Amino acid sequence: MRLAVIPARGGSKRVPRKNVRDFCGRPMIAWSISAARESGAFDRIVVSTDDDEIAETARALGAEVPFCRPAELSGDHTPTRPVVSHAIRALASQGSEAAEVCCIYATAPFLEANDILAGLRILRERPCRYVFPVTSFAFPIERALRMSEDGALRMVDAEMAMTRSQDLEEAFHDAGQFYWAAADQWHKDEPILGAGACGLRVPRTRVQDIDTEEDWAVAESMFKAMRLRQ
Repeated sequence: MRLAVIPARGGSKRVPRKNVRDFCGRPMIAWSISAARESGAFDRIVVSTDDDEIAETARALGAEVPFCRPAELSGDHTPTRPVVSHAIRALASQGSEAAEVCCIYATAPFLEANDILAGLRILRERPCRYVFPVTSFAFPIERALRMSEDGALRMVDAEMAMTRSQDLEEAFHDAGQFYWAAADQWHKDEPILGAGACGLRVPRTRVQDIDTEEDWAVAESMFKAMRLRQ
């Protein structure tokens, strides 16, 4: 079985209720569920949540909520991997064994079905522990600055002060949208961003972290602009 697990706890602090808050006309989680369904990649699309409203919304959107996420996996600092591992084990105890599992974040409105399928192809064709989308930094990370409380600046790497931006290596970061892996990989105490990870490059115009109200406003503006170009 190919399984999608969408973690969506109810206790978001910085953007309260963000998983079901309206984002461009739909609950935020709707965009992730829609991309998963459109991809046709999954036998089951399951939302892991501790929240009744999120569960009801997810079911109305066509996802399953076959168990309640336990409180010990619903805290502010709970990592992604144990949540997905729990979902896999919970379904296995119900007689549904997963082979390939994709964790899809509930706050990924820029996620496209084709990206999910491309990630699955990479997982099958290359020796990857995890596959996830990445995008390039807009500016070379070697030219990063630190700023003290009084506003004073210093370079993180002073040796790069005179190096031209175009001569520096391009760097990438996790797009924060989805992670493919074999089911048994999710049970291993190994970091998702560690050795054996493979990236699927996506454009910066389809990547925005959403952890603050400012992030939310930027994401909505980007999303609306993207829709106008289509």
